[in-house]
Parts: sequence; structure tokens; C-alpha cells
Amino acid sequence: MQPFIDPHWLPVIFAGLMGISILLYVVLDGFDLGVGMLTWGQPRDHQDRMVASIGPFWDANETWLVLGIGILLVAFPIAHGVILTALYLPVALMLIGLIMRGVAFEFRAKAPEPRKPLWNRIFFTGSLITALTQGYMLGAYILGFERSWAAVGFSLLTAACLAAGYIFIGACWLILKAEGALQIKAVRWARTSLLLSALGMAVVSLATPLVSPRIFAKWFSMPEIIALAPIPLMTILVFAGLHIFLKGAPRAQDRLSWVPLAMATALFILGFFGLAYSFFPYIVPDRLTIWDAASSPEALSIILIGTLFVLPVILAYSVFAHWVFRGKATELSYG
Repeated sequence: MQPFIDPHWLPVIFAGLMGISILLYVVLDGFDLGVGMLTWGQPRDHQDRMVASIGPFWDANETWLVLGIGILLVAFPIAHGVILTALYLPVALMLIGLIMRGVAFEFRAKAPEPRKPLWNRIFFTGSLITALTQGYMLGAYILGFERSWAAVGFSLLTAACLAAGYIFIGACWLILKAEGALQIKAVRWARTSLLLSALGMAVVSLATPLVSPRIFAKWFSMPEIIALAPIPLMTILVFAGLHIFLKGAPRAQDRLSWVPLAMATALFILGFFGLAYSFFPYIVPDRLTIWDAASSPEALSIILIGTLFVLPVILAYSVFAHWVFRGKATELSYG
């Protein structure tokens, strides 16, 4: 079968589709992982309202992770083998965390009253494990899967920072979906986690060019530095805007309660583009480019047809779910 697109561009297209899937997963599942971590120590009515705010979305949000890993497997099988081999243990722990979340979400609804605190703790623990392992994997990827104590320390730091980022976007989600005392708590959580998120982004931004001479040259050479400059400048402006906005939140009549979530999403998008700019065209840092790791052009052409059908469907039902369940979270009930 003759490819219907220039074979040179097929790996670029799939890298873009995989990147979109991972970005949507990080933003969408990020807020419900953050909400899960924020449930710790909260009174029962607040826990129920927090879980109700993510109830219609959390399962669908994880579809983007499946799609992103699926694209990596079928479009870049060599890279899939290298990455999954290097990250075998954190990936296994992440899957355990996701299973714990899913089981606890269902069981907490049907468990007898004395057992509900147990399932709430499992839900929190699963959310925390998932967030920390994803942050650890990000750190390991940035360092090119280097095996040293310094690399482990850096990966643990990015694990904590990404968890803080998820808590931040989860708090912003609750500012939008909650009311009353819970919304006021969410504003307080957002203010605290914003500082930790800023620290995490700064650490990753400083470390990335230092671990690779190629990335250092890409960041600080002319005219590349001019092309990159808007990303950190916009990031600083968004952080400053969030800091100012959260000082006056929540506002009367719940005005502009969507702004923190929108700006938090913008931060994740800017961070993603910064990483994408830094590592492109490598899919395994400084080892494999997207062309080295790609499947054959004939296979990519066939896979692209299916991907271009599946991705809009997933996007459409995600948008539909958010439209149907728009507005404030209601009382948690199970029919």
C-alpha cells in the first residue's frame, strides 16, 4: 500500500497526536488526581462533594492515557520498548494506583458506613501513587533514563512537584465546581500549591538544558532563544496573574470562578510546549528520533486512518460530558 502522505511527515503527525493525547490526559486527569489527593482529612460531606465533582469525568479522562500509550506502541514500537523497559517499576506502580482509585471509587459508594473511611483512604492513596509515579517518570525521561543517585533524587523532586501541580489544578477545579466553605478551602489550597507548582516548573526548566548540550544550544543560541522566549515570559505572566486573582477569590456571586482553572490549564500547556520544543525531534532523549523509532510508512498510513477516527470521537464525548454536567457539583448519590 502506497502511503497517501509524504512518509517524512507521518512520524511528525503521530508525534503530534501522541503529544495532544498526553497533554489532554495531564490536564483532564490531573484535576481529578488533584481532587483525590485533596480529600485527605476532609469531613465526610466535603469528601462526598469533591468526589461528586469528578464522578462523571474521571473514568473518561484516563482514556487519553490509553490513547497516548497506544500511539506510542503502534507508531513508535522501538521507543515504546526502550521507554517502558526503563520505566517498568514506576509504570507498574502507576497502574496499581489507578486500580486502587477505580476500585475505591466504586466500593466507597456501597460499603457499610464503618468501612467508608477505609475506601476514602485507598482513593487518596491511589491518587497520590499515580501522581508521584508520573512525576518520577517525567524526571527520568528528562535525564534520558540515567541511572545514578543524583538522577533518582531529581526524579523524586519532579514527582513531588508534579503532584503539587495536580493538587493546584484540582483546587482550581473545585473553585469552579464547589460552593460555600469547600470553595473557600479550594482557594486556600490553590494559593499554597501555586507556589509549589512554580518551584517545580522552575526546577524542571533549569535542569532540562543542563542535562543535554543539544538542548542547551537550542535554548541559548541565536535565533533559537528568540523563538523560545515567549514561553517563559508567558508562563511568568500567568503565574503572576493567578497569584493576583487568587488574592481576591472567591468573588461575589461566584463571578469568574472559571478563571483559575483556565489559567492553570494554560500553565500546563506552556510547560508541555517547552518540553516539546526542547526534545523534538527526539522521542528517546538524545538516542532515538521520531524517524528512527517509527513504524513503516505503510503501517503508519493505515494506523492514521483509525487514529483520525478514534481521536475526534473521544474528544466529542469528553466535551459532551463536560457540557451535560456543567455547573456546580450536586449532592453525591447512587441510584
